[in-house]
Amino acid sequence: MSTTKRVFIAGHNGMVGSAIIRQLEKLDDIEIVVRTRQELDLMNQQAVLEFFQQQKIDQVYLAAAKVGGIVANSTYPADFIYQNLMIQCNIIHSAHLADIQQLLFLGSSCIYPKLAQQPMAESALLTGTLEETNEPYAIAKIAGIKLCESYNRQYGRDYRSVMPTNLYGAHDNFHPENSHVIPALIRRFHEAKLNNDKEVVAWGSGKPMREFLYVDDMAAASIHVMNLDKTIYDENTEPMLSHINVGTGVDCTIRELVETVAKVVGFEGKITFDATKPDGAPRKLMNVDRLKSLGWSYSIELEDGLRLAYQWFIDNQNKFRG
Repeated sequence: MSTTKRVFIAGHNGMVGSAIIRQLEKLDDIEIVVRTRQELDLMNQQAVLEFFQQQKIDQVYLAAAKVGGIVANSTYPADFIYQNLMIQCNIIHSAHLADIQQLLFLGSSCIYPKLAQQPMAESALLTGTLEETNEPYAIAKIAGIKLCESYNRQYGRDYRSVMPTNLYGAHDNFHPENSHVIPALIRRFHEAKLNNDKEVVAWGSGKPMREFLYVDDMAAASIHVMNLDKTIYDENTEPMLSHINVGTGVDCTIRELVETVAKVVGFEGKITFDATKPDGAPRKLMNVDRLKSLGWSYSIELEDGLRLAYQWFIDNQNKFRG
């Protein structure tokens, strides 16, 4: 009998999904299964169920999600909660009905309370009020964790969840208005260098501290967690607290980040911080003790990851015109 596993990656065109594929392609015993949005509408429950029943999938990586920054979350809260809930419910429930035993759900660090103690441990979940701007998205992600836990408890499934810190890297969103901090800075400093600008103004005081993980490290961690022996996984988690943080456990100030991006891009002008602009939370750091105890830690340092991300941006500039 063949020992090859058929592995479905939902969201394979996204930053995390594409990174998972890059990592899985290094393995000999994996057959990767993907579908475009046109081929499989993850919002369509019947279509998802029929797909799983026909394809004989062994493992599912649930990396599909509607994502966006503060503006998008504030403008389209109904879209964010509805679409994410539907995608998660359809995939998790259909995987169960198709007797797929292994699934990994990818969440977000925004599941934790706005004022969670730092660094944020898995036990902080549901202990306080969420950040208002992305509450609908966060609630959908919390529901995804609880879906996995519930199918495990009721049906004996092996559905696991990982919560990444701030991610960046290849296939990131470099849109000038809708991107997150690292791709936004890369594009801003790159354009400033091309325009010979003398100065770049960064928002805020530069004092808040943030943690960043290169997306290929996130993918490697996901595959590691997916393939852990169930006994080991169960011994290091709890039935009602089964998710695992994924990060570096190391943070830096926004000022340090901005200066490092400028160095990587080659911008030699002045950097000014506009302290009249909002800083956000003073610190957001993940506690990754649980993941380390399970035998995984990150390998790509921030500056090295920024160089990889900038090179990908350079190689794919045609996607970011306008």
